[in-house]
Amino acid sequence: MAVEKFGKITVETCDIEGLKVITPSVFGDDRGYFMETYNYNDFATAGIDCKFVQDNQSSSKKGVLRGLHFQINFPQDKLVRVVSGEVFDVAVDLREGSETYGKWYGVHLSAENKKQFFIPKNFAHGFIVLSDSAEFCYKCTDFYHANDEGGLLWCDPEIGVEWPMPEGMTKEDLTISDKDQKWSGIKELSKN
Repeated sequence: MAVEKFGKITVETCDIEGLKVITPSVFGDDRGYFMETYNYNDFATAGIDCKFVQDNQSSSKKGVLRGLHFQINFPQDKLVRVVSGEVFDVAVDLREGSETYGKWYGVHLSAENKKQFFIPKNFAHGFIVLSDSAEFCYKCTDFYHANDEGGLLWCDPEIGVEWPMPEGMTKEDLTISDKDQKWSGIKELSKN
């Protein structure tokens, strides 16, 4: 992994090309702290030159697993972060012809570490809540299209995501939507 500073952000590149973990500079004193969560100039200099068109926020309780989601015909770049609590966030490479197709990368995001995760187009995305609850925010470069949803089974053995379990929980205790339990694996996706 390479780590570089661009303005007020530090960017770590990952083993999978295009994925980036961003840590903002935090300016604190006895009153609290201040940070820029997004500055177009710093992000563009770091190679993240996107036009974000939609911001989303969700709240989830401990043990909720959301994902692995993507849009089929209207793929989105995403910049994700946690403003309360902690999650383990995962991206899976679905770019045709990529040397890392089907590979995953995960990062702990929390209100405490203030890290952000940039996920380019054509990646599946998901997360599991490790704290009692978490508020998750993300910017997207395309609008949500309800009829364009795609997904991969969160526990597909071909992908092999190593989801950390929240303290005191097992896989059987997780809260996963009916839709997310019905996605097929990456082998079936590759056949389409």
